Amino acid sequence: MTWRIHDDKRMEALSAFSQMSPEDDLAEMGSNIKLIGRWHDLASFSGVAIFETEDPAAIGSWALNWASICDIEVNPVLDDAETRAIGREKMTHMTMSPN
Repeated sequence: MTWRIHDDKRMEALSAFSQMSPEDDLAEMGSNIKLIGRWHDLASFSGVAIFETEDPAAIGSWALNWASICDIEVNPVLDDAETRAIGREKMTHMTMSPN
């Protein structure tokens, strides 16, 4: 997930986020999201978060909590093992398909 705080909402976002505790974060994310890490670029009021989930709705719900003050983009990614498994499956189907 990447985000960029709207220019006119920077102080509002900083105030809200700086008042949050780790427990607040967990409550806001819900039990279906495991946050791996989150990094902030305070110069541009943007950042990135890496998380794990099997629940796309949980991500949408979490993102909506901040949608009024920032633009959020979520890009699903796979690890090496997942990518290799999909690649093997695709290659198998390609070699079995009639031309």
